[in-house]
Amino acid sequence: MAAGAGKCFLVTGPPGVGKTTLIMRVLESLKASNPSLKVQGFYTGEIRQGGQRVGFEVVTLDDRRAPLASINASSPESYRWPTVGRYKVDVASFEAIALPELQVRADTDLFVIDEVGKMELFSSSFFPAVLRILESNIPVLASIPAPKPGRDIPAVARLRNHPGATIFTLSPGNRDSLKDNIYYQLTDAVSKH
Repeated sequence: MAAGAGKCFLVTGPPGVGKTTLIMRVLESLKASNPSLKVQGFYTGEIRQGGQRVGFEVVTLDDRRAPLASINASSPESYRWPTVGRYKVDVASFEAIALPELQVRADTDLFVIDEVGKMELFSSSFFPAVLRILESNIPVLASIPAPKPGRDIPAVARLRNHPGATIFTLSPGNRDSLKDNIYYQLTDAVSKH
């Protein structure tokens, strides 16, 4: 495989369709069939209070957690934080936990990055780390937001157009078939790595 053309499996779809759930189900299947698989990365989880989503947290694959964004951030420094909708993004918290997980190591078999989205991209170090992973030829399973007409995020468009990218568009009707499809393609990519 040519340098810079690593296998990049991208799950996209509208908000709330289940991209994170799908990625975690694929990862569970991969680990069940290959217990020695070395996986690095993170996923983004919702923070809920009283049935309402009040924020997001970044969670490493060994279950370390840190805040990513919140509607309740009210510390003095949070007034300077960037916002996405009504959420204030804690870039420093995200970077402290996510960036070490994106360091390329020789023994890593797979990277999971959920998600390469607007909040994460407020970190100026995040996308360069993603590009270094792609250049390493280590397979990547990542989620990206669905493009909005005329408002595509440049870094996301760059990923989508990457020569090694395979796009999987998730919908409520194709969850199970997509899980199996991604699992088989990733199993093949990891075994060739």
